[in-house]
Amino acid sequence: MKRITLAVAALVAAALVAGCGERPPMQSQQQGYRGTGMVQVDNPRIVARQKAAEPAVPELPPPGSNDGPKARDVYQNVKVLGDLSVGEFTRHMVALTQWVAPEQGCTYCHGANFADDSLYTKVVARRMIEMTRHLNADWTQHVGQTGVTCYTCHRGKPVPAQVSFAPLTPKNNRVGSGLGFDAGQNKAEPSIALASLPYDPFTPFLSGKEPIRVAGTQALPSDDHRTSIKQAEFTYSLMNHISKSLGVNCTFCHNTQSFAIWTDKRVTAWHGINMARDLNNAYLDPLQKTFPASRLGPTGDVAKVNCGSCHQGVNKPLGGLAMAKDWPGLVPVVAAATAAALPPPVAEATRSVLYFGVGSPVLEGEQAKGLDRLVATMSAQKKSTVTISGYHSAAGTLAANQELAKQRAFTVRDALLAAGVAETRVKLDKPKQTEANVAGEDPVARRVEVTVR
Repeated sequence: MKRITLAVAALVAAALVAGCGERPPMQSQQQGYRGTGMVQVDNPRIVARQKAAEPAVPELPPPGSNDGPKARDVYQNVKVLGDLSVGEFTRHMVALTQWVAPEQGCTYCHGANFADDSLYTKVVARRMIEMTRHLNADWTQHVGQTGVTCYTCHRGKPVPAQVSFAPLTPKNNRVGSGLGFDAGQNKAEPSIALASLPYDPFTPFLSGKEPIRVAGTQALPSDDHRTSIKQAEFTYSLMNHISKSLGVNCTFCHNTQSFAIWTDKRVTAWHGINMARDLNNAYLDPLQKTFPASRLGPTGDVAKVNCGSCHQGVNKPLGGLAMAKDWPGLVPVVAAATAAALPPPVAEATRSVLYFGVGSPVLEGEQAKGLDRLVATMSAQKKSTVTISGYHSAAGTLAANQELAKQRAFTVRDALLAAGVAETRVKLDKPKQTEANVAGEDPVARRVEVTVR
């Protein structure tokens, strides 16, 4: 009897071990040198199920005529898309309904009086249209020419399938409580691929600006050595989330021979992290008081975007389907015109001056290339440091101006770090007010200066 029991146990164990893998055949694609593990592996059956589960993109009428009166001149209280013709405006409204609330219809955002703003969903939808326009105009470093529409995240649902909230910390979750202290980790959260890592990488990285670090810049600890195991764990948690969201492994963005090398895909991912942070801080968090309590998270915060919101398991959202080009209201040319109106960046060997659009912390167009010569100098002069100074005008609220100047300085700092400049060599000055210009429209008041010391 004992032998039979052992045999059965062995069979069960073998079955469990066999179940840990995935049955062949698998599909693999080599992305780097042989023997370095630079391979992407896909299960064709999982890919087929994902495609089958993906809802069909609604068929909508082709672009209409731009002739005739503008929507803002015909309808009341049109604060976005008012520059479209009445025909195109109506077409966009039909599309928004199909993309976001096909079951609820127009009444999801509108009451009997379409000009009324009493429904919170209309206020939110208006702001989300502005966010989509901002994405397509100012974040081409990540979305490219493909762009996004409301359907990219919503897929026919009022609330996107993948959003994030700040987690609720149990009252007894503290050191000395007697019930254990989880230190913000060791919970099997699907968003981080069920890893025993910090389960909220979104708050520090996609809302805050915590440094994403694994390895330090020098061998031994020092006064400025701030790279810890805890930081590494949070970083790996974010990387797990990105990997799961895109349905890829680490080698999709990283070179196994040197994870510190900035490949094209890694740069694109870096812009994506900054893009998500920008959307959460500038568009979603300010809507917290607009949403009812039933739509807020356990700690009272608003739903925020993460990598899964758009990607939803594939490295190109919707398989790379370029929808935005068919919706002129969602791809404004205003930002491009603004970028063209900015003066060229000052790009010297020891000094750079970069200019920003009104209210924007994003380096647009040629401004993003203004650090190239300075970075070359930093590479040649290993002991040199740089000082970053953000400037703002006297117009508007001082606190808001200082925060915007700080965010612009952070953008430039992150660009230097992405170019390989060590964080210990970068110093941030406090925001400064320009002595001239109080109107706020002069680009001189919207600049960041970088100086090699």
